[in-house]
Amino acid sequence: MTNVAINETHRQQTAQLDVPPRLLMGPGPSNAHPRVLQALGMRQVGHLDPCFIELMNEVQSLLKYAWQTENPTTIPVSATGSAAMEATLANTVEPGDVVLVGVNGYFGHRMMDMAGRYGADVRRIDKPWGEVFSLDELKAGLEEHRPKVLGLVHAETSTGACQPLEGVGDLCREYDCLLLADTVTSLGGLPLFLDEWGVDMAYSGSQKCLSCPPGISPFTLGARAVEKLNQREKKVPNWYLDMSMVGKYWGSERTYHHTAPINMIYGFREALRLIAEEGLAERWARHQTNAELMWEGLASLGMECYVERQHRLPSLITVRIPDGVDGKAITQQFLKDFNIEIGNGLGELAGKAWRIGLMGFNSRPENVHMVLDAFKYTLNR
Repeated sequence: MTNVAINETHRQQTAQLDVPPRLLMGPGPSNAHPRVLQALGMRQVGHLDPCFIELMNEVQSLLKYAWQTENPTTIPVSATGSAAMEATLANTVEPGDVVLVGVNGYFGHRMMDMAGRYGADVRRIDKPWGEVFSLDELKAGLEEHRPKVLGLVHAETSTGACQPLEGVGDLCREYDCLLLADTVTSLGGLPLFLDEWGVDMAYSGSQKCLSCPPGISPFTLGARAVEKLNQREKKVPNWYLDMSMVGKYWGSERTYHHTAPINMIYGFREALRLIAEEGLAERWARHQTNAELMWEGLASLGMECYVERQHRLPSLITVRIPDGVDGKAITQQFLKDFNIEIGNGLGELAGKAWRIGLMGFNSRPENVHMVLDAFKYTLNR
C-alpha cells in the first residue's frame, strides 16, 4: 500500500440519475424510439464475437437500404456525426486539392473548416441562408474552380432548406470531381437515392431522423471515392478515421482496428430495422404529411416559415420569430411549462428564427399539435 493520502475533494455521493421527460422537438437530438432504448440495454458480447459480426453484416445491409446505395464501404463510424463528416474529407482530400463548398448555412462553413485542416485549397460559392443552389450555379462554380471535391449540404440544419441533388452527380463526373453530401438531417426522413443521384460520399448522424441517441454516425464511400483513397501518396492523416484500416474491420477481413461501441451498434441496428419495417416510401410520406400539418398550423397562428415551401425540409422547420418577441425567452418557457424543447436560430439566424424538428419517432401528429398549442398559449401570454 502507498503512503500517499487519498484526496477526497471530488468524492461525491450523487443522487441516482433522474432526467426530465423532455419532448425533443428541436434540431437534434430527437427522442430515441423506445425499441432503440431497449436494444441499447442488451447485454454485451465481444466486438469480434461471431454473433456481433453477424449484427455488423445486418447493419451494413440495412444502412445501404436507408441510403439506397450498393457501396461496399457503407458503415457506422464509432463517433458522432461530425466524425463521419470529417472522415469523408480526411480520406479523400490531399494537400493542395481544390475543395469547393456550397455555403448556404452554418454547416457549409464547418465543411470548409475541416477541409482546410487537411491542407485543401478551399473555395466557396454562396447563397443567402435559406436558399439553395441551381444546377447552373453549381456548373459555373465547377467551371471556375475545377475542384477535386464538391461539398453540398443536402439538409441544412441551420436553415431548414433542402438542396436538390438530382443532376449534380452528372455535373461532377463531367468535371472529374467527387460529390460529397451532408445528409445528417435527411437520412431516414426524406427521399435519398445516393446511387441514382451519383453521390460519391456521404455522412449522417444517428440522433435525427434515425431516432437513435448520438454516438454513432453513418458513412459511405462510392467506388470513385475509394479509388481516390487508394491512390493517395501519403497516409490518411487521421489514424482513427482512416478507412483503409477501419474498412478492414467492417470488410471481409474483420481485422481489429478499435473496440466498436457494441451497445450503440445494437441501438443503431434497431433504428435501421424500424426503417425497413416501416418502408422508406411510407416513412418519407409520414414526415411530409406531418410537416405540412405543422406548416398549416403555424400559418393559422400568423407565423411564417423561413424557407420557401418548395425547398423546405419536412424534418426541420425554421420559423420566423415575430417582431417584438424574445425568441430565447419563448424556448425557455416551452421547457418550463411544457417540457418541450425547440431550437433557437444558429449563425445568421440567431435571434431571427426558431428551429422545430419533426424527425423519426417524433414525427407524429400529436407532437405537431402539442407544439402548436404551446406556441398559442405562450405567445398569447
